[in-house]
Amino acid sequence: MIHPTAVISPKAQIGKNVEIGPYCVIEDHVHLGDGCKLHSHVVIHGHSHLGAENEFFPFAAIGIKSQDLKYAGEPTALYVGDRNVFRENSTIHRGTTEDSPTRIGSENLFLAYSHVAHDCIVHDHVILSNNGTLAGHVEVEDHAIISGLSAVHQFCRVGAHAITGGISKIVQDIPPFTIVDGNPAAVRGINQVGLQRRGFCEEDLRALKTFYKKVFLKKNTSLTTAIESLDSSLKENAQVVKLISFIEKSQRGIIR
Repeated sequence: MIHPTAVISPKAQIGKNVEIGPYCVIEDHVHLGDGCKLHSHVVIHGHSHLGAENEFFPFAAIGIKSQDLKYAGEPTALYVGDRNVFRENSTIHRGTTEDSPTRIGSENLFLAYSHVAHDCIVHDHVILSNNGTLAGHVEVEDHAIISGLSAVHQFCRVGAHAITGGISKIVQDIPPFTIVDGNPAAVRGINQVGLQRRGFCEEDLRALKTFYKKVFLKKNTSLTTAIESLDSSLKENAQVVKLISFIEKSQRGIIR
């Protein structure tokens, strides 16, 4: 099901049951998985490896070369999983070097004008709302939500199940399970509604709330000191363990 106005390179690999609408352009070295749907005016550059059942809306630009000034024209890559949705005018760039491709997992939603820059890693079930933007080398973990007009600085990490408020400026790592908001952003609390929707138990919610009160609200105490002062039973909670591990691995520092 390929529209006659579509331009498809003979070097592209097109899977089964793919729909390619009017005026789409598929360039060399694109691998388009089974069941993908391109509505119209979609551009996909190579080397882009796209899984099954991804959907692309008009004017999405996928696998475009890096905007990093260090990019020297070498063949770099984009890897995308399955069942992602790329809405109108979303842009996804390839990596800057052969050793660091841009990677996107599965079942993510990229709303209109959202942007994923070079060398990013986006895991699964992530939402980038309208005009949500990731600079280069950003990592976004499962079930995170980047709200509209929010911008994430390069080399930052966004923890699992975190959510940003709209028009937020993110210049440090966002802890998992939290709500951050503002310019610059600050942690406002635990993402209780999101966690409840995803089936987190009350015990875990209580543990995360306690962690928030005893660590993030102690502004005159270092994170290390605040964490060390926690009860041992709290630090044994599985979700708190994940949160502490994320903080300990931070390179840019943690939003508080």
